[in-house]
Amino acid sequence: MKEIKAIIQPFMADHVIGALREMRELPGVTVSQVMGFGRGRAVGSGGQAEESGIFGEKKVKLEMVIPDELVQEVIEVITRHAHTGNPGDGKIFVSRVDEVVKIRTGERTVEGS
Repeated sequence: MKEIKAIIQPFMADHVIGALREMRELPGVTVSQVMGFGRGRAVGSGGQAEESGIFGEKKVKLEMVIPDELVQEVIEVITRHAHTGNPGDGKIFVSRVDEVVKIRTGERTVEGS
């Protein structure tokens, strides 16, 4: 299992989430509104604290835990639908998940079992 976290532009979120919803095998997505900054500055942001606030630019974070076999497809969907070609398009992070515990039932899913 893998966890995918994607930080994308807010105005691209509807496109990306719509495309992810079309993936029948996708278990689900958690969506959060976040703020942050990177080395580069997004187009239209002067990088000034008074313009973007002390916490940086508004972004949307998508988080999902998926089977290994879906990783490349999910990355392609996010990349294709979040891409504008401008600085600040975002990043995708992929991490290994060793275990998942369902709070309601206590059921555990351990990677490799």
